[in-house]
Amino acid sequence: MKRVTVIAPIIALFAALPLAAAAAAPEKAAACAACHGEGGAKPILPEYPVLAGQYASYLEHSLREYRSGARKNAIMAAQAAALSDADIEALSRYFASQPGPLYTPGIGASHAPAP
Repeated sequence: MKRVTVIAPIIALFAALPLAAAAAAPEKAAACAACHGEGGAKPILPEYPVLAGQYASYLEHSLREYRSGARKNAIMAAQAAALSDADIEALSRYFASQPGPLYTPGIGASHAPAP
């Protein structure tokens, strides 16, 4: 009986994790969801990239280049122009932490997952 008492709170904690992750989304992530889908995992068009699970450093680099004009895309340039460095860092960390269909091995990973 004690085992059930200990396991139940742990299960409840894991069940609440998606809610905690959603609550931790930066306010400006709502604008991203319009094209890239909730959590960046399901873009509305095939030509829009999946953000969920992408490397944070890559997302940061991309957003900074859209903001500076080094990377060209009218929609993204307009979106990134309104972002501060802190916004870019927060959005990048948020989308990197979201579950998605991308396979992004850790740095130093020696092989891909088995098919």
